[in-house]
Amino acid sequence: MKYFIVTYGCQMNVHESEKIAGILENMGYTLAEKREEADIIFFNTCAIREGAEDRVFGNVGNLKKLKKKNKNLIIAVCGCMTQKSQTAQKLLNTFPFVDIVIGTFNLSRFSYYIEAVKKGRQMEIFDEGDIDETLPYKRTSGDNAWVNIMQGCNNFCTYCIVPYVRGREKSRKHENILKEVEDIVREGKYKKITLLGQNVNSYGKDNENEISFSQLLREICKIEGDFKVSFMTSHPKDLTDDVIDAIAEEDKIEKYIHLPAQSGNNRILKLMNRSYTREKYLDIIKKIREKIPSCRITSDFIVGFPTETEEEFNDTVSLVKEVRYDSIFAFMYSPREGTVASKMEGQIDEDTKRLRVNKLLKVEKGIQKEDKNDN
Repeated sequence: MKYFIVTYGCQMNVHESEKIAGILENMGYTLAEKREEADIIFFNTCAIREGAEDRVFGNVGNLKKLKKKNKNLIIAVCGCMTQKSQTAQKLLNTFPFVDIVIGTFNLSRFSYYIEAVKKGRQMEIFDEGDIDETLPYKRTSGDNAWVNIMQGCNNFCTYCIVPYVRGREKSRKHENILKEVEDIVREGKYKKITLLGQNVNSYGKDNENEISFSQLLREICKIEGDFKVSFMTSHPKDLTDDVIDAIAEEDKIEKYIHLPAQSGNNRILKLMNRSYTREKYLDIIKKIREKIPSCRITSDFIVGFPTETEEEFNDTVSLVKEVRYDSIFAFMYSPREGTVASKMEGQIDEDTKRLRVNKLLKVEKGIQKEDKNDN
């Protein structure tokens, strides 16, 4: 029996695909080199941008002929996209040959769903639950080991679907995280450990008895072994001085921070519900540069947010020029059904968004070229 996994989206999805692989291998399945050889094909989906959903629908649709040839083939779809009930129903209506559609909280029972399908049932499950500490992993990211420290998000940025599909913030117990890191280090195969969460800086805030994120970082650094630790993703409003101090003072923490700004204009930041200003963001950057001079800083930006003017977009350009990031990721705003921003007036046309994102990326490329020549 063989399996094939297609993963879309963020590092959290990559890690969850490792969990699926672990479950399947515990059931006796082995990895197929291509989907035509597989007995189970699993799509782990993303809902952040419309393009990601379109790719999923296209790739699932392409399996219709394969399913006709092999009626025992099991096709499963999971992830953020399927957690949206309307999208999941559309998927089932469009592709009735799909056997399993589950949400982001149901991986722990995946083996049960497979057995149910083999008995002739179609599974559609969207229960919410806690992080399952017992799932096996088949790590697939070379010498890097992903460690999920929390799930969900409480920020409700107006453009973002994550809080609706991933739920509210839930932190893992720090004892379990430390044990997982100890086990990883003991294996001796991984030189890098990356802590994951939609907003790692909020770790522990949902439980008054839990330690803070900076304390967690320092506890991890006490573990003996040859490894480096990093994390993603940070929200600027929660990147506190004690976290910056921990990065500066602990040799095992990589001198790298991914700090999404999203916009350089205060009106747009307020519309996005980002809970900080351009000035506050730059103050954080200043602290990082002062305390960790060698720190690499990267960022995310969204251009063409509803009502964004050319002048407001130029504020984003000027922020990129001022900070001089090591690299940036720039995206055109993509309306996601169910978010506040999708209902806003003043939606920007696609051509304008495309021009702006290309301009921002060109500016960033120019900065990289200048910095390379200086070195």
